Amino acid sequence: MAAPAALPVRHHISPAWAIPLALGALFGFYAGFLHRTGSPVTWWDVLYGVVAGIVFTALAFGLGRIQGALIQEVRAAAYGALAGIAVGFLHSLTGDSILSSSWLGLIIAAAVGVASFYVFHTREP
Repeated sequence: MAAPAALPVRHHISPAWAIPLALGALFGFYAGFLHRTGSPVTWWDVLYGVVAGIVFTALAFGLGRIQGALIQEVRAAAYGALAGIAVGFLHSLTGDSILSSSWLGLIIAAAVGVASFYVFHTREP
């Protein structure tokens, strides 16, 4: 009897990489879009978006890597802080005041923190 043929190995990207990459790409694209302020796209706008996306991806991936070592309250606060800082930063690119960007970031951080705590508290033993 002949040996079975080797099946090709399929490489799938892990959700631990896929989610931060997708969110970082969207964040970077939107940051670059907001940075151009209505003028034609320049290389500085593209570079700004790429750097912003890489930084957000690194932060999201790092938080995803250490989330298992954190208690529920700290993990929820970390996700809230990441979301609040990201939204506040994007809002600051629109040209609004720092105060309104800070308030919006704080509101988003509180909402995401509470929602994350609820999810972590009800889904984990």
